[in-house]
Amino acid sequence: MTIKAFVTGGTGFIGANLVRSLLASGYDVKALIRPNSNLINFQGLDLETVSGNLNSFYLDKLMEGCEVLFHVAAYYGLWQADKDKLYYNNVIGTRNVLTAARKAGIERTVYTSSVAAIGVKKGGEIANETHQSLLEELVGHYKKSKYLAEQEARKAVAKGQDIVIVNPTTPIGPLDIKPTPTGDIILRFLRRQMPAYVTTGLNFIDVRDVAQGHILALKKGKTGERYILGNQNLTLKELLDKLAQITNLPAPQKTVPLWLPLTVAWIDEFILTPLGKTPLVPLDGVRMSAQPMYYDSSKAVRELGLPQSDLTTALQDAVHWFRANHPINSDQ
Repeated sequence: MTIKAFVTGGTGFIGANLVRSLLASGYDVKALIRPNSNLINFQGLDLETVSGNLNSFYLDKLMEGCEVLFHVAAYYGLWQADKDKLYYNNVIGTRNVLTAARKAGIERTVYTSSVAAIGVKKGGEIANETHQSLLEELVGHYKKSKYLAEQEARKAVAKGQDIVIVNPTTPIGPLDIKPTPTGDIILRFLRRQMPAYVTTGLNFIDVRDVAQGHILALKKGKTGERYILGNQNLTLKELLDKLAQITNLPAPQKTVPLWLPLTVAWIDEFILTPLGKTPLVPLDGVRMSAQPMYYDSSKAVRELGLPQSDLTTALQDAVHWFRANHPINSDQ
């Protein structure tokens, strides 16, 4: 019998790739969409959509007829002004979604957390699922909200719900509609708007592997466990060099000392924003880059069978998608 999955956040980057993977794997999909959602990532897909948001009081009614839930949706923002929206959507919203799932009789849930909730080890050391930074050590309200949202999932597990937690690192690939901060780096690279870079590092993974990781977590994950969905740790410079090889565009060679973007970001958020100007550089985003964010995904590879696809292919597909779906200045 076909399993019906309820998906939140299905129009976003990870969610849209997950929906495609679910459909390709034979699942029926019912996706929660907000009334103002951009549905371009759903074009040509055979799925059911229902209107609402994470804090809708009738979510349990919308979930009726579904056996499993993928709670992917989250509000992402690094601006100081995003604080209230972050906690309302990510923490209270997650609590509401999981409560609705219990009322609707959902058999198993995969909750999409983030390595942001785990935090980082000092000195660029590699962290795994056993590491946990203190709440006050997490940089910015986004990371703090994701940590608190993950605690909501753990509380629900303690009350008897069957929930598996996945913590994606930094996904790369097609359908990055917003785009994400990493997608924005690729776009700015293609537009030749990146003359320099900061010295930092991240763990990257093909977004389609992240999607498969969700389905594998549903099938093989242990209740209450967290699984880092990642692949390769790279410096930002190494990522930019890969982009240069793919596109034949020159990679930036100059580094920017951290104090410079920190100063720009502080001026943006605390001086220009109150004057009605549109800020360009989020302070929390710059603060996050002060330490490399490296992770070990071997648990997910070992226990779930998480794919580890070539990042070059993911970058090639991301470049192709951005060129087809976003205006790129010059003849690139």
